[in-house]
Amino acid sequence: MTDQELEIRHIDPRLYNDDLAPIKKGDRSWGWFEIFNVWSNDIQSLFGYTLAASLFISYGLNGWAVMAAIILAGFVVMGLVNLSGRPSVKYGVPFPVMIRASMGVHGANFPAMLRAIIGIFWYGVQTYFASTAVALLITSLFGDPGGSWLGMSPVGWLSFVIVWVFQMALFWAGIERIKHFLNWAGPLVYVVMVALMLIVWFKAGSDLLPAVNTIFSGQSDYQGSAIGAFLAITGTMIAYFAAVVINFGDFSRFVKSERDMKLGNLLGLPLNVAFFSFIALIITAGTLALFGETLTNPSDIIARVDSLPLTLIAAITFFAATVGINLVANFIPPAYDLANLFPSKISFRIGGLITALVAFVVGAMWVAVISQIGIAGFVNALGAIIAPFYGIIVVDYYLVRRQRLNIQDMFSAAPDGAYHYVKGWNKRAIGAFALAALFSISSVWVPALEALGGYAWLIGAGLGGLFYFLLMRTQSQALPEQG
Repeated sequence: MTDQELEIRHIDPRLYNDDLAPIKKGDRSWGWFEIFNVWSNDIQSLFGYTLAASLFISYGLNGWAVMAAIILAGFVVMGLVNLSGRPSVKYGVPFPVMIRASMGVHGANFPAMLRAIIGIFWYGVQTYFASTAVALLITSLFGDPGGSWLGMSPVGWLSFVIVWVFQMALFWAGIERIKHFLNWAGPLVYVVMVALMLIVWFKAGSDLLPAVNTIFSGQSDYQGSAIGAFLAITGTMIAYFAAVVINFGDFSRFVKSERDMKLGNLLGLPLNVAFFSFIALIITAGTLALFGETLTNPSDIIARVDSLPLTLIAAITFFAATVGINLVANFIPPAYDLANLFPSKISFRIGGLITALVAFVVGAMWVAVISQIGIAGFVNALGAIIAPFYGIIVVDYYLVRRQRLNIQDMFSAAPDGAYHYVKGWNKRAIGAFALAALFSISSVWVPALEALGGYAWLIGAGLGGLFYFLLMRTQSQALPEQG
C-alpha cells in the first residue's frame, strides 16, 4: 500500500480520530531492534521471570525438557505474531480498527473492550511487580519502618505510587519516548541478569551442579504424564504472550517493513526465550544451593545475595524492564481500544488515563486478593477469554478476504460498506466467538477438562477460526470486492 492509498478520504467521526488512522509508510520509524526489545522487555519483566522460573519446579519434568517446552512456545508465538502482525504492517492500522473487517465497524468494540479489560488488569499487576523493584531499592538505602495494609508495607505503597506516576509521565511523552526507553531497558536488563547469574554461580561454587541435577531430576507434586506436562508448559507460555499475540498490530503498524517485523520476532522470541530460560534455570538452581529453597522472584534473590551495588543496579534495571513492557503491552492497547469506543470524545491519551486509573485499583489488590488464584491458572484463564479472536482475525484476513481489505470502508458506517454487515455487527463472528470461548474457558475452569487447561489458548484460537470459516462460507461469495 502506498501513502496515498492509506489516506482516508471520507471521515466518519464515530469511527475515526488521528490515533486510529493508518500510519503512512513514510512516517514509520520502528525496525527489527524495536520489535526485538518489545519481546525482550516482555520476557525479562519480573512477572515473566517468576513465571519461567516456576515452570522449572512445578511440573516434575527434567530441566532440559522444561527449557525445550519454553523454547517451542517461543517458536509458536513467533509464527502466530507474524500472521497477526502482517496486515497492520501493510495497512498501518491498530488492532481495534483491523478487527472491524471481521466483527463489523461497530462489532469491533466488543473484542476491543475485552482486550482493554485484560490489558488494564495486566497493567495493574505489572505495576505492582515493577514497584517491588523500587521497594527493594528504597529499603536497601533507607530501611523499612514495617507495618502492612492489603499485603503491602508503607514502602511498598510508596513504591507502587511512584511507579504508577512514572508510567503515566512516560506515556504522556508519546510513543517515540517509549520506544527509546525500551531500546535501552531491554539490553541493560540482560547485562544485570547475566551478572546476577555469575554472582549466584560464584557464591554457590561446587554446590551449583548438584542443585541443577536436583531440578533436572524432575521432582515435584505434579501427577500428570510427562507429555501432558510438556504440553502444559508450552501452552502456559503461549498464553502468557496471548494478549500481545492478538493485538500485535498495535506495534507492527509502526514497523517500516515486514522483513523488519519478522527479524525482530525471530530474535526476540525463540532465541531470546532460549537464552533467558537458561539464565533462569541457573539462577533458580543457585538459590537452592545457597538458601536451601528455590526462589522465583528476582527481588527476593537480590535481597538474599546481599550486595548493595548489585541491589541498586538490579532494582533500577528490573523496574525499567517491567515498566517498558507494561507501557507497550498493557497500556497502549487499552488506550487504543477505549479510543475506538468513542473516537470523537476519547483520544489515545484520555484512553490511557482511564486505563491507569482503573489499573491502580487492580494493582493495589494484587497481593491480598488476585494473586491467590495462582499464576498459571491466572495466565491461562485470561488468555482463554480472548483466544477465539485470534483465529477469527487470521482466518478472515488470509482465507476469507485473501489479504485484501478496503481501508476506506474500515472508517465508514454507510450501510453499503464492506464491513457494515447488520447495523455494523457481524453476527456470524459473534457466534463463532461464543462457541469457541465457551469451550476454551471450560478447559480452564471445568474440573473434568482440567487436562486441557495448559493449552486452552490454542484450542480457543483454533476453534474460533474454524467456526468463523464455517459460518462465513455461505457469505464469502457475496463479499464486496476488497482493495
